[in-house]
This record gives sequence, structure tokens and C-alpha cells, in this order.
Amino acid sequence: QVQLVESGGGLVQPGGSLRLSCVVSGSGFIIHGMYWYRQAPGKQREWVALKTSGGTTDYAEFVKGRFTISSDNAKNTVYLQMNSLKPEDTALYFCSVATTMGVYWGQGTQITVSS
Repeated sequence: QVQLVESGGGLVQPGGSLRLSCVVSGSGFIIHGMYWYRQAPGKQREWVALKTSGGTTDYAEFVKGRFTISSDNAKNTVYLQMNSLKPEDTALYFCSVATTMGVYWGQGTQITVSS
């Protein structure tokens, strides 16, 4: 069984920064891809960023240049560094991993950008 636990959410002012963490636990699997998604109230869940096992990263246009996805394999942790936050970044942020055992999701962590 694969479990994901996100942390690092909270309230931040516009222009501020936050770093989300996602700890992946379990055994017997290999991770092929790591993803961050978000879902704002009344909207569909949308993809934010990805990092493949080979190190390739990609970002949605609306976060390019502001967000950075990274990982620490020794800690089984995926990060999302978010800079220059905007009110429209307010959402529930989810971590997801694609593994040899399937795709798994965390429970989400709330980010609120407001003055």
C-alpha cells in the first residue's frame, strides 16, 4: 500500500511564498512520476506540475516561473516551492504519484492567498 501525506499549506499574503511537502510511504513499488494538482472551490481539479523519475519537470502555464517541483529520494518526499503567490492560487493542493502499483493521491493541503 502506498500512502501520501501533504503538509505546508496555510494562509499567505499575495506575493508570498510557501513550500509544500508530500511524504510517500510504503514498499514494493517504483515511482515513475510525481505530480501536484490543485482544486479551487467550484472548479475542477487541475494539474500544476510534474517530475518524472528521470528528472524531467514540467509546469502548467499559470505557474511557470513561480513554482518549482523537486524531490528528495532519500526522504521519499516531493516538494512544491511556490513563489509570487496570487489570490487565484488559492486552492486545495494534492500530491500524486504514479507507481508500478498504480496511481495514488494524498488528502490535500489548503493554500489561501489573501491580504
